[in-house]
Amino acid sequence: MSTPEPILFGWSGGKDSAMALHTILQCDDVQVTALLTTVTEGYERISMHGVRRELLERQARSIGLPLHEVRIPPQCVNPIYEARMEEALRVHYAQGVRKVAFGDIFLEDLRVYREKNLARIGMTALFPIWKRDTRELIRLFHAQRFRAIAVCVDPKVLDRRFAGRELDESFFPDLPPGVDPCGENGEFHTFVFDGPIFRSPIPVRTGDVVDRDSFIFCDLQPGEEQLSP
Repeated sequence: MSTPEPILFGWSGGKDSAMALHTILQCDDVQVTALLTTVTEGYERISMHGVRRELLERQARSIGLPLHEVRIPPQCVNPIYEARMEEALRVHYAQGVRKVAFGDIFLEDLRVYREKNLARIGMTALFPIWKRDTRELIRLFHAQRFRAIAVCVDPKVLDRRFAGRELDESFFPDLPPGVDPCGENGEFHTFVFDGPIFRSPIPVRTGDVVDRDSFIFCDLQPGEEQLSP
């Protein structure tokens, strides 16, 4: 029997990451070795999504995978981001990892950017849900009993009242025409707190909704953790 291929997973904490990770975990010939996430220094939150580190750590514990945080400064410029990401990736390369998976769906320029940066250090990218129809992905999201909350919205395309809403059956019919159901154009970002990848749900409660850096953020706060028997 062959040894499973080690895969590093680029984890954002959101629904696309969760569905892509779930897809990979169904494969017998690969083994996800760790979750790789960028965290903004000073804010101590997942970059772009604005989710507290404590909630990120709870996700990783519930998934049962090690978490590797890549710390970047606020308003991080590409050269700093790329240098710190390369430093992190080389750690995993030294451990025999040659592939990194992402939850991207259809942004070609982002895919090319990831592939180019990985190629520089002899690694390749995997995109488990690439080119999937986003409406079908949302149907699958609900069928697999994932649950998520919108933690960041772009006010240019979505009303601020979407921040803090759960992605339940009522969320998607309320989206304006032209907004991608998965928010793949940056319309919204999410935090997944339940689903088949988790040993137990991540208890959360919604806090303040704030305007920052041209986006609207809902400050998710940790709820009471249930101790596993």
